[in-house]
Amino acid sequence: MTARLSASAIAADVGASRTSAVAVAQAALDRMAAYDAIQPQVWISRVAPDALIAAARAIDARVAAGEVLPLAGVPFAVKDNIDVAGMETTAACPAFAYVAERSATVVERLLAAGALLLGKTNLDQFATGLVGTRSPYGIPRNASNLTYVSGGSSSGSAVAVAAGLAAFALGTDTAGSGRVPAAFNHLIGFKPSKGRWSTRGLVPACRTLDCITVFTDDTADARLVDGVLAGFDADDPYSKPLAERALAPRRIGVPRRAQRMWFGDAQSEYLYDRALATLAAGTEIVEIDIAPLLEAAQLLYGGPWVAERTAAIGDLLTRAPEAIDPTVRAVVAPGADIDAVTLWRGMYRLAELKRHADLLLQDVDLLAFPTTGTTYRVAELLAAPVALNSHLGFYTNFVNLLDMAAVAVPAGVRDNATGFGITLIGPADSDRALLDVADSYLAAADLPPPPPLDTGDRMDKVKLAVVGAHLKDMPLHWQLTSREAVFVGAFQTAPTYRLYAMADSVPPKPALVYDDSGAGIAVEVYELDVAAFGSFVVEVPAPLAIGTVTLADGSSVKGFVAEPRALTGAEDITDLGGWRAYIAQRA
Repeated sequence: MTARLSASAIAADVGASRTSAVAVAQAALDRMAAYDAIQPQVWISRVAPDALIAAARAIDARVAAGEVLPLAGVPFAVKDNIDVAGMETTAACPAFAYVAERSATVVERLLAAGALLLGKTNLDQFATGLVGTRSPYGIPRNASNLTYVSGGSSSGSAVAVAAGLAAFALGTDTAGSGRVPAAFNHLIGFKPSKGRWSTRGLVPACRTLDCITVFTDDTADARLVDGVLAGFDADDPYSKPLAERALAPRRIGVPRRAQRMWFGDAQSEYLYDRALATLAAGTEIVEIDIAPLLEAAQLLYGGPWVAERTAAIGDLLTRAPEAIDPTVRAVVAPGADIDAVTLWRGMYRLAELKRHADLLLQDVDLLAFPTTGTTYRVAELLAAPVALNSHLGFYTNFVNLLDMAAVAVPAGVRDNATGFGITLIGPADSDRALLDVADSYLAAADLPPPPPLDTGDRMDKVKLAVVGAHLKDMPLHWQLTSREAVFVGAFQTAPTYRLYAMADSVPPKPALVYDDSGAGIAVEVYELDVAAFGSFVVEVPAPLAIGTVTLADGSSVKGFVAEPRALTGAEDITDLGGWRAYIAQRA
């Protein structure tokens, strides 16, 4: 598949007539047609090909007439809860759909700047969810691993950019919908301060909290789009005059270690620690108590703000509740029973919590949180749609309630090719300053490029550490080669293991045991596909087992561990540093 697109490069080339908007449009049509074989569910509606080419010709004519267009010929997509004149707005609910008479302010500004609209993207219905699985138009999946969720609610927008269909795409964000999909798909997710970008023409989720956002491949494109969209809109009662707040990133706040939630995902924990190590160069990392932020987050779905979601779709909820996705309905319907007293009490408590947050941001310059603590397979989300969705919002739900700006940036790749990200969070109006911090972090992080797109034939892989008889040239190594295991490299464990030679084992085998007083032990790491790994594990005899082994760099892989009975009569050979040294000594 094609590489990702650069809005800045396309605008420069079209603006200088090195290429034409018509050529860009035709290439976009070709890319979309090719990707339809993989994920047609990215889109809910698209601009007709002849209309797209006509729009491109009009852009070329404007350029030829001497207009300077900051987004000349740049193809973009719009989440389908944002109005585009003449197109249906569905919010992923056919019973709700209407044809918009006027485009949203953000769309009008993008078109005026010369951008080229491709179509409207799929989403969690009524922007209620962080998963991308709650739409009657299908489930957009992670662009790098189709087994996993894309994140939501701006699911189709994120995948459109990650798959190279659009150079940028508009999403929305109430609880993290413009950040979670960015993390999972290795993108920049720019969530501006409330009121910086107009929300006129947006189907509201929580109207007082909603922000329109953008997904891009890099921060330069996020800046480019912000330069077009930021500014006061008299037609939006929640718009505010443009302001810029500087940041001096000397002290960066992070959650206390005891408050960090990984939901069993050791790779996310490792990647976050690595990101903090990068940020620590030239700044002070300060652990903070995030309890007030977490309490604020609970108000969104466990407090009176649910009623604001109910207000947005109350007529449909009363008239045709069966037309609403069952999970979305279960989330939104209880809002009808929230009374005004409960609402006011929630508002008073939020004001108190915001004061806590404001004081917190006087002690540190910005926050750097995990965007999410983990990710999930689509099947897992369908089986537990509410509980797992709430896990994904653990680090995101408080941001809009507390009137903060945020930029989600990539921070590593899990072994399953899904993205891990961190979010830089600052006070309102620190948007551009956060992008500057993001630039510094990304320049220092030296992250790998995004993995290839999953075209439907990807097989998940598992890394396995072997410590004894399965090492190369050892008696049981054939059990790996027969499964086409690929050698990754020779490593040391973290210095928290002891190695024993088990008694009466044929062929001789070691037992690796976790022990704080231990040492680093030599291991070899191999990669197997999931099916081969499963068949390998089935053949592992007691008292050995497969568990999780931590390597010296802090990363974790699957590996051989041992039950306590393995140590009966065993010889402690930790001081030798590995099994090969023990075998050489015996010889």
